[in-house]
Amino acid sequence: MAALVLDGKEFSRISENIIKEKVEELSKKNITPSLATILVGNDPASETYVKMKRNTCARVGMKSIAVELSENTTTEELLSTIKSLNNDQNVHGILLQHPVPSQIDERLCFNAIDIKKDVDGVTCLGFGNMSMGIDAYGSCTPAGIIRLIKHYKLDVQGLNAVVVGRSPILGKPMAMMLLNMNATVTICHSRSRNIDTIIKNADLVVGAVGIPKFIKSEWIKKGAIVIDAGYHPEKCGDIDLDNIENIASAYTPVPGGVGPMTINTLILQTLQSAENTA
Repeated sequence: MAALVLDGKEFSRISENIIKEKVEELSKKNITPSLATILVGNDPASETYVKMKRNTCARVGMKSIAVELSENTTTEELLSTIKSLNNDQNVHGILLQHPVPSQIDERLCFNAIDIKKDVDGVTCLGFGNMSMGIDAYGSCTPAGIIRLIKHYKLDVQGLNAVVVGRSPILGKPMAMMLLNMNATVTICHSRSRNIDTIIKNADLVVGAVGIPKFIKSEWIKKGAIVIDAGYHPEKCGDIDLDNIENIASAYTPVPGGVGPMTINTLILQTLQSAENTA
């Protein structure tokens, strides 16, 4: 039997329609969910990502507040901008686009975002709360993956899950979310030894290492669930998906799998933040 395709593009379309309806309901209470996007510098990829997020806001009737700062912005100036947005009652979510220029202390600025407006799930406090099972907005890509897993009713309880990648906004929160769903989790990375052997024993594999086709299709166990969270200019992910439909029980395509879920989760969490103020 061919593998189940975990279609993030289709699920995000369905979710977007529901979000739009809820935004309309809030508008009757004179509340317009608002997402502030902070872009520092002129990195082309970052500009594209921010534009996509703003376009999605427009489609569902949300307000997008564009904050664009120069390449020479200091940490202190960025912190001042974040503080102003924290204090603005009409702003429900704050997104600081990664990466920022090298002179800025990015982690300090992430952590300055009010936990109630951390709809991108980037603060240390948000990560800690999520890991401990306390309500928090999850990092959008791993939270989107969990939503996709639940949408397709995949039971991960007891599965041997391997997360390949350890970034603070993808690999690490992904591992904690799966652990909270009672999976048995191993975290690997580009320097892990015998990684092929580890992956061959996995019931669920998440590629989040940021290297094109780092995980080979021959490493994938027959019947495993395959989640590819990578996307590269070569139009491929972190996993070699060649013949994957005949190996895996379920998998995310690239593109059209995880990517659409990231932005959709950001918009959903901005809605939830606005609902919490209603």
